[in-house]
This record gives sequence, C-alpha cells and structure tokens, in this order.
Amino acid sequence: MGFTAPLKYNKWKIKIAALRMYTCCVERINYDEFFDSNSLKKMIGPSWFSLTLGLTVGCSPPGRMCLVRMRQEGREGKFMCRYIVHSMWEDVEQRSKIMGIDAIHRKEAMKAMTETFYAAIFGYDEGILSDDCVLAAALWRNLFNRQCEDPQQLELMVEYVRKQMQFIDALDGEDLLLTGEVKWRPLLEENAQSILKVVSPTYNDAGL
Repeated sequence: MGFTAPLKYNKWKIKIAALRMYTCCVERINYDEFFDSNSLKKMIGPSWFSLTLGLTVGCSPPGRMCLVRMRQEGREGKFMCRYIVHSMWEDVEQRSKIMGIDAIHRKEAMKAMTETFYAAIFGYDEGILSDDCVLAAALWRNLFNRQCEDPQQLELMVEYVRKQMQFIDALDGEDLLLTGEVKWRPLLEENAQSILKVVSPTYNDAGL
C-alpha cells in the first residue's frame, strides 16, 4: 500500500554525515600530491572536478569510492548517497558562481558535467568490479581526460583506488552513517600492502 519503514537513523543526522563525508572528499585529499606525481597538472581546468568525482564521489577518486561503500549500508546508505551527490552539485554551482560564470554558461556547464558524472560512474563501477585493465581504462578516460601516456601513472592510480577501496570497505558502517568521517591513505607510501585491512566478502566475491 506504499508503506515505507522508517530509516534506522534520523534523516537529518544522515544528511549532516553525508555533508561531512563530501567535505572529507573535497578537503582531505592532498591535491598537491596528485598534481606532483601525475600528469594531472596538464589538465588544470577540469582537474578539481575530475579528481573529486573519480577518487571519492566519482571512484568516486573523492566521491565514487564513498558512494560504492555506502551502498552496502542498505536504505540508510542509499539515502546518504543521494545527499552526497546533492551536496556535490550544490558545491559545483556555488564554485561556478564565485568564478563569475554567468547563468547561461553555468547551465551549459552543469549539463556537460552531469553527463560526465554519470559516464564516470558507469566506467568506475565497471572498473572497480572488474580487473585492473578495465579500471585503468576508466581512469584514463575520466581522471586523465585521455591525456596520460605514461603507463606507470595509470598503474599508480589503479593501485591507489584498489588500496583505498579496501581501506574504506573495512570502516564501520554505523560510524560512517552517523559521522561521515573518512580519512584517506596517501597516494605514495612504503609497503602499502602490509597495512591493508582484510577485504570484506563483498569484494572478495567480486574478485578484488
């Protein structure tokens, strides 16, 4: 009859946690580390948006990985995902206004970024659930804007996404729903495998 059971946690608490998680994606990433270590510095224009979508909200690298993780938390997690994406679009619009982009061009840019966003989501999801070659192709298209000619740079980013997904997957789901607090592993670290936590059955079953 259309009855929907209430969420386990208060919606406003989840929304606040979602906003905090998005903030973690945007403000706790060491962008200088990526620009210094990758050919991202060649694409300064779309780099902030691409990096944010690709590494966390997008593989989100800071976005998609959070969305992938929170989808494991049932209805509450899916609700949180929607608000993370909502927060992202509000942030993008506010930044474009601060940059002085007029309403017409802002509308056109938002339309283009929406298409980019959903294409990135499809590509990253396929890459995360598939092998490293597929993930590398998704990163090359979406993060590097098809401009990376160094296979070592792609390999570095593939390793980063894999270890970050393992790390965030091991975080407590209830804590994520109530606090939204996420810390990120550095891009470069010695003996990264030695501090990876056990991967959950969800990803083991996917072959990751």
